[in-house]
Amino acid sequence: MGESTKITVESNSSLENAMKVAFATKDMQTINAHFGGAKEFVVYKVSKDGFELSEVVKTDTSEMVGDDKTDFKVKALKGINIMYCESIGGTAAAKVIRGGINPMKVQEPRKIEDVLKELISMLNDNPPPWVKKVMNIQTENDPRLERWSVE
Repeated sequence: MGESTKITVESNSSLENAMKVAFATKDMQTINAHFGGAKEFVVYKVSKDGFELSEVVKTDTSEMVGDDKTDFKVKALKGINIMYCESIGGTAAAKVIRGGINPMKVQEPRKIEDVLKELISMLNDNPPPWVKKVMNIQTENDPRLERWSVE
């Protein structure tokens, strides 16, 4: 049967409204693993104020077959808001989404730190509504709000 190990990093930080973002990685620095083949996911808390390492989730599904691997990984990543990977199949992506995780594919291997910095920039600009919902951010200065306002 598969094994899952979660290594949690203790922190004194107080990142408010932080979301948890996981990265499928082979080297802890780069998004360079396929979701199904990833043996570890490095997880960061990300907010408008910055990011910090939260945990490492190690998933060994080498002795599992078929859909059991995907179900196992989704369960191991419970509580994650966004998961970045190099690639993911359609069926696996559907299961990840049903598990409450937003899967994101990168076109080529990318440095995790670069993506974290882009996320912070996006959060401080105008994040999409689904990210605002995840992070409990009030919607301000959204031109679409005028359509719904009562005069």
